[in-house]
Amino acid sequence: MLRVGRDLTIDENDIEIGFVRASGPGGQNVNKLATAAQLRFDTRKISLPDDAVARLNRLAGQRMTKDGVIVIHAQRFRTQERNRADAIDRLLGLLREAAIRPTPRRPTKPTFGSKQRRLEGKKRRGDVKAKRGSRFDD
Repeated sequence: MLRVGRDLTIDENDIEIGFVRASGPGGQNVNKLATAAQLRFDTRKISLPDDAVARLNRLAGQRMTKDGVIVIHAQRFRTQERNRADAIDRLLGLLREAAIRPTPRRPTKPTFGSKQRRLEGKKRRGDVKAKRGSRFDD
């Protein structure tokens, strides 16, 4: 069992990991070995609140299929074990971030002092500009 949050755990058997050939530089090694990990996780197997599901859909973006399966392709490292661990860490990070409720923004009003300072600065700047044209007294 992998612990995602305080009240959310996922079973390791629900995660499917396959290995494919990685792209990019690497010489002969990249042509012979399948080191890139491709993780597939069906989000319908865990129970998430509706708002967390919506956040997960938004955060996953193109990594989530229409069926609700998250596909993560990890090829950062040269070994299967490290790519597998990287893919699982990225999945857990995605689920943890989706579980966090954003704090709502509370609109605030500017204080009286900040209004006064702003108006004083505008007045000072206006006086500077007004004095520029009055240099020549003919």
